Amino acid sequence: MIRNRTLRTLISTVVIGFGLGAFIPDAPLAKNSDTFSDPALSARLITVQDAVAKDAVTISAGLDLVLSEGWKAYWRSPGEVGLPPEIDWSGSQNVANVKMLWPAPTRFTAFGIENFGYSDEVVFPLEVQLEQPGKPVSLSARVSLLICSNVCVPQNFELSLTLPSGNGIDNKSASRLSEFIARVPIEEKDAQLGSAIAHVDDGFSELTISVKAAAPFQAPDVFPELGTGTALGKPDIRLGDRGTLLWARFPVLSFDEERFRPPIITVTDGAGRAFTVTPERVETQLAPPFRLNVLGPGIDQLAWIALVAFLGGMILNAMPCVLPVLSIKLSSALKQQGRDKQVVRGGFLAAAAGVMVFMWGLAAVLFLLQRFGVMVGWGLQFQNPVFLALMFTVLAVFSANLFGMFEIVLPSGLQTRLSNAGRRHGYTSDFFTGLFGAVMATPCSAPFLGTAIAFALAGRGTDLLIVFTFLGFGLATPYLVVAASPRLVTFLPKPGRWMVGLKLALGLLLVVTALWLFWVLTGVAGTRAAIAVAALSAALILVLSRGGLSARLRWPSIAVFSTLPLVASAMLAQPAHNQTNAATQEWTAFDRAEIARLVSRGEVVFVDVTADWCLTCKANKALVLDREPVLHALRSDDVTQMQADWTRPNEAISRYLESFNRFGIPFNAVYGPGAPNGIVLSEILSAAAVLQALEDARLATPIAAAHN
Repeated sequence: MIRNRTLRTLISTVVIGFGLGAFIPDAPLAKNSDTFSDPALSARLITVQDAVAKDAVTISAGLDLVLSEGWKAYWRSPGEVGLPPEIDWSGSQNVANVKMLWPAPTRFTAFGIENFGYSDEVVFPLEVQLEQPGKPVSLSARVSLLICSNVCVPQNFELSLTLPSGNGIDNKSASRLSEFIARVPIEEKDAQLGSAIAHVDDGFSELTISVKAAAPFQAPDVFPELGTGTALGKPDIRLGDRGTLLWARFPVLSFDEERFRPPIITVTDGAGRAFTVTPERVETQLAPPFRLNVLGPGIDQLAWIALVAFLGGMILNAMPCVLPVLSIKLSSALKQQGRDKQVVRGGFLAAAAGVMVFMWGLAAVLFLLQRFGVMVGWGLQFQNPVFLALMFTVLAVFSANLFGMFEIVLPSGLQTRLSNAGRRHGYTSDFFTGLFGAVMATPCSAPFLGTAIAFALAGRGTDLLIVFTFLGFGLATPYLVVAASPRLVTFLPKPGRWMVGLKLALGLLLVVTALWLFWVLTGVAGTRAAIAVAALSAALILVLSRGGLSARLRWPSIAVFSTLPLVASAMLAQPAHNQTNAATQEWTAFDRAEIARLVSRGEVVFVDVTADWCLTCKANKALVLDREPVLHALRSDDVTQMQADWTRPNEAISRYLESFNRFGIPFNAVYGPGAPNGIVLSEILSAAAVLQALEDARLATPIAAAHN
């Protein structure tokens, strides 16, 4: 169970040292170096020998680090941020080479990012090869390392010691060194492994690893090394075949193709088991995960999350995105005036049914996408140019209809069939009113909504169904209230001339909404595609307003011009760039790794995940972020404003949101020395909450403050 020749040599030296120490009753202490110390760290060089024996070709040494509480040092592959220790031995004498070994690391989170390293204490074993065997040795180590707590502090210091010729072993140093030699991962040939396979998907968004071992795993952790510039998130680790088959899936947070190398995998399993393995092959077919026997949430938790979803749906009715939905609901209410109570009730129930059908359909689509491994989230359909073209065309046609440019007259056969439906006549329109209103509500997020959506998308199919069902009930509450008491319609003013003005006002609201969708489409698909969609929608309205066309020519023309905007949006859409652009000079582009680097220097970072289609994001910006006193606080010298533009699909932003168990926006977080893992703010921002988060993020521990 020995890793390589260097490890064999070190172990042999330590074992011999213990043996010699037993026969040397007054063995002097090894000549360890002076200790470098500050409030966060103490460091020294230790050696098993206190003198160089005759004909000795190597000596065993170690870099001994003791870290204060809360501080971490890094492994040779530190993760997305951090630097491994480096030692310059050029000032040494009678030293040909120094080989440094790395004890198995542990996983820790710094600045919201997974990192690999050490806490409390660590000794890096060193095999020092001599130029002249048996001659005195002078070791001079210039050490550079980075240690992190709430801030990161680079440490640069020198350690030195001299060993004369002679004999002498220190059992205490040998014991300490052997403790950490035992933690150095062994090679795969000594680890009794059956196989090791890695999978990297085409877009390099996930790394999957499977390892077969002879002995079962108990509580394993996995540390892949893929070269600098590639960083991984927290793994999903599962066991199969009675614990002997390990399966791990890592989200890829950042990827540098030029510096990428085939993975080297280190696996730890408790204090006594660690090995390093190079996968025998890298596959393109994903290995299936092993299903865990995990029970779903209890009835009480489901009831609670259902209530949260219902409240989130109700609040959506009062969100900034209510602008287009309000006109639709008012139109629906005005249409019911003067009708029989049962007809009114049926119309509003049909509208509520439209809301529910959309929610159930959305849940079904999300469930299927999840099963195919596609990233899903709330409102992501607004990243699709075809969907935006459809919504723009529908709103443009609705607006033209409200302005009296045309009346849609159905074919006589269809009118006769609908007339025979009796009292149900018109319910189809009500149904699509509710459905369209639900569609237009999805770009918004609201309090409670984020919690419910995260629970649904991270859970089972049953959880998804329950959440979206109660979310639909909440959104449909205005329709259901009127359906329960149709008399509420009578509180509206009586029909009259005022309805003409209201109709024009509602049409103007839809025009504003259509212009907003045109602006979103420009950001998602490009100006050329947006102009083409607008022109083809205008052509459709022109065809609808031409009353002289025969039915044989009219309906095929309507069908063609209804389809062309969708085709144009797909064909003319500009390819999405996998990057985010700063909206203004005050905002820097989102870079997850840069957050950690800024915070490690004691700065505060305010992250704003937004999109052109997110109306709540725009309201937050206009009402809070761009107003005093928040604007002044965000422009402070120690605050960096970082914006992630999610208008178009972006895998890095999706992974970032998922790390907080979020699947929709708006999303805002504040990082700093006092909040290295981020303070997540509510979907609806307030000036007091933002200012308090900025103040809390500035706080630092006493040791961190001492370094600043």
